[in-house]
Amino acid sequence: VLTATLSTEYVKGVQSQGVACCIKHFVANDTEHERHTISSDVDDVTLREAYLVPFERAVLPVEQGGAGVRAMMSSYNRINGVHASEHHELLRGVLRDEWGFDGVVFSDWYGTHSAANSLEAGLDLEMPGPPRERGKALLRELAEGHTTEARIDESVRRLLRLFAWSGVFGSDTTE
Repeated sequence: VLTATLSTEYVKGVQSQGVACCIKHFVANDTEHERHTISSDVDDVTLREAYLVPFERAVLPVEQGGAGVRAMMSSYNRINGVHASEHHELLRGVLRDEWGFDGVVFSDWYGTHSAANSLEAGLDLEMPGPPRERGKALLRELAEGHTTEARIDESVRRLLRLFAWSGVFGSDTTE
């Protein structure tokens, strides 16, 4: 609850100045030791009542007591055996569908482990460039039918909304 309160107020303050915040590491990022390979095995109750609380508050719109954060970074670790960057249940299920997050989700540096699976889960951007799992790998996965142009378009729209909101195009419009 303390983390949720502090992070929400921090994000609101920063974003009030036209700077998009990115909160990290979504989710259950408990250790630096073997952080690229470890699996944080967490039951649903603990995940909901402890780990997800600060993220949910940051995602909620300001009008609902949240911060309306614009971006989120996935963690390196696995959660219950699935890499955070391609965890469909958490990224698409909880973050996007349940909480309505329409901001950008990007991987931690070299934390993307698949092209289509991560896109299908809700990851928008592989960091850093040049891409290892996106780019040509994603085009190959698209041609093989592992994802769709509609899913790519959805991800691109989220990136463009962030760029527009932050003034990259010389405008402060969010549409």
